[in-house]
Amino acid sequence: MSEFLGMPASRPRGGAPAPGLDDRLARLRSGREPYVLATVVRAQRPTSARAGDRALVLPDGTIEGFVGGVCAADTVRDQSLRLLRTGRATLLRISPETRERHEEDGLVAVGQPCLSGGTLEIFLEAVLPPTLVRVHGDSPIARAFATVGRALGYEVGSGSVAEDPIAPGTSAVLVASHGVGEEPVLREALAAGVPYVGLIASRGRGAAVLAGVEGGERVHVPAGLDIGARTPAEVAVSVYAEIIRLRWDGYQRAAPG
Repeated sequence: MSEFLGMPASRPRGGAPAPGLDDRLARLRSGREPYVLATVVRAQRPTSARAGDRALVLPDGTIEGFVGGVCAADTVRDQSLRLLRTGRATLLRISPETRERHEEDGLVAVGQPCLSGGTLEIFLEAVLPPTLVRVHGDSPIARAFATVGRALGYEVGSGSVAEDPIAPGTSAVLVASHGVGEEPVLREALAAGVPYVGLIASRGRGAAVLAGVEGGERVHVPAGLDIGARTPAEVAVSVYAEIIRLRWDGYQRAAPG
């Protein structure tokens, strides 16, 4: 497999994808590491890349594989790092006919910076690890949290902190144990810097629980958006809706311009 920082490696002979790339993809997925998969879908000569060539772009800008020479690689890197902030996919067109950068839904077109010319169309797919959620409790609402979360494609774990500490990269901790072992879990989640910590409790009981928890003002209680939820599943939907909204707000703030 070709691996490099900055300058692209030589192209594998015969136009085949870089050897070992599928194994590398599997390792990244199992390690919950984000990446962008870049695939050449169209190449108009003169270009060094061919349709079917692939490369990975990692969050530090490393490119592994081959999708063209240094000019194409620099453009692929820049666009991929943007996509890693949102988890989106786009078609990147690099063409000498493009005078000014053009962007629309699903497409980014830029000029060909190299004198060699040629047009490349490269599909960039950002692959982010599934959102990691921790649920504390064995109540009907806790079970609904697990069911709804998995339906959303999230990775949902459960258990007490003593049994299974909160994993690095956890995006949300939802406490729905109705008074059983709440404070230790809340303290652990806050200390770990988990972005969303929610407590299923009334406003009054929640205030009493959080009075003894440092940083308790960060805990969402009552957790979830006010959508008139009544059943455990509806409460779970309201909480995940709040998580999604807050995450999207974060993407919007991080977006350039």
